[in-house]
Amino acid sequence: MPDREPPAWMWLKERLSRLRLPTVPVPVAQDPGAAVVRTAVVTDSAAALPADWVSAFAADGRLAVVPMPVMVGEEIYGEGEDDIMQTLAVALASGSPVKTSRPSPGQFEQAYAAAKRRGFEAVVSVHISAELSGTVDAARLAAERVDIPVEVLDSRTVGMAQGMGVQSAVVAAAAGQSAEEVRAFAERRLERTRVYFYVPSLEQLRRGGRIGAAASLLGTVFSIKPILAVDDGRIVPLEKVRSAVRAVARLEEIVAADIATRPTGQARLAVHHFGNPGEAESLAARLAEKCPECPPAQISSLPAVLAAHAGLGVLAVIVGESSTPGN
Repeated sequence: MPDREPPAWMWLKERLSRLRLPTVPVPVAQDPGAAVVRTAVVTDSAAALPADWVSAFAADGRLAVVPMPVMVGEEIYGEGEDDIMQTLAVALASGSPVKTSRPSPGQFEQAYAAAKRRGFEAVVSVHISAELSGTVDAARLAAERVDIPVEVLDSRTVGMAQGMGVQSAVVAAAAGQSAEEVRAFAERRLERTRVYFYVPSLEQLRRGGRIGAAASLLGTVFSIKPILAVDDGRIVPLEKVRSAVRAVARLEEIVAADIATRPTGQARLAVHHFGNPGEAESLAARLAEKCPECPPAQISSLPAVLAAHAGLGVLAVIVGESSTPGN
């Protein structure tokens, strides 16, 4: 089933498409009364942004997504390559070695230099938690090599939680805010995002060294179904549940309880999966029944760099808040 973009996000693409950009090599329709977008936004593929959302804003340079490499056996793949997800699924199912890496500083340097050539005055670069990847370090190294100011932000999270921070940065930049203001707005939104997820097995997280505090669960890995979260950039255990059915039901309860603490109508949801789109659709439908005030959830497969560590059968729910200016 294809990824689904909620109608609540369509307003953003329509609004941003009318904003004025700096001088660029391609004609852009301009509204004389609109703010000039002076700050470009860069992120990495761990942000799990919807493909059509990225394409809507990448063409004119206001957003760039640097792919994170995945190595399956001896082959290196970049996010978005046609066969990466199928190849990864087969490798995980067969127990073949799978590794991930950070992008090179040179890739970020190219993205920042491209923003300057487009006429932008600064860049805000939002990245996967430094506790899970060295991507932020690569971005900082690149920022020192370019002659355009770059604000590098460690999102302290991952997936569409990071993606919501990126979208907030794009919104703030579209309002004509400075790079410092764009970063601050993204930080405030990131602080309000939460990641909750269920994995059938901790094996892939263990192999990748990404489980952190969840290592305490390894002694009973074959008899429990863990519910995990991302807390201050680290993966931590929330609960140990004895069956897959109960784990997913408990995941729904945790998400519903989180939404109940937020201002009415402000919560936004995303559901990630890998190899189990039907389960993700069913989970999103049940969450919609429990939380009718929320817009429909964004449903998407995890990007390859995250799926490589979470493994097949993962279900993740991201809870954030509206990026609408003024909210």
